[in-house]
Amino acid sequence: MPATPHPGAGSKKQQEEVQRTTMRNKIFAIALGGLLAFGASAALYAQDQAPDNGQQQGQWGQGHRRGPNADRQLEHLTRTLNLSADQQSQIKPLLMDRQQKMQALWQDQSLSPQDRRSKMMAIRQDTNTKLEAALNDQQKQQFEAMQAKMQQHRHQMGGDNQAPNGAEQPQ
Repeated sequence: MPATPHPGAGSKKQQEEVQRTTMRNKIFAIALGGLLAFGASAALYAQDQAPDNGQQQGQWGQGHRRGPNADRQLEHLTRTLNLSADQQSQIKPLLMDRQQKMQALWQDQSLSPQDRRSKMMAIRQDTNTKLEAALNDQQKQQFEAMQAKMQQHRHQMGGDNQAPNGAEQPQ
């Protein structure tokens, strides 16, 4: 007659296996919960630590609503119009002044959107007039073509003389 296993032996092994599986599942659930919590807290921390100096990365500089970044715009104009060092030194203060005026304009909460827009357009036009004075005839033609292209783009985007979110386009 074959030997029968001990009545409690098989069930003890099964109980240990069930216990191991349950323990693995609990450890997995704790680890997964920890990873999710860590990921969420890291995302919140990164969001809180994001620089809020009125600018955001992009073609128009920090934040479309803050106007163009003067340094980036000077780089763009230098590449596009092949500006000389002398022209760059004449144009950079104009762009810096415009950037400061635009930032002050956006910080002035007393203005209506229409007033803000009209003042923004006046600042842009004044800067463009002064900027064109530093350009030669060929560069003026290229600059005017750039302006026309941007104007067309603004109309296509649904804005009259503005970039997305009401900011001016780079020039």
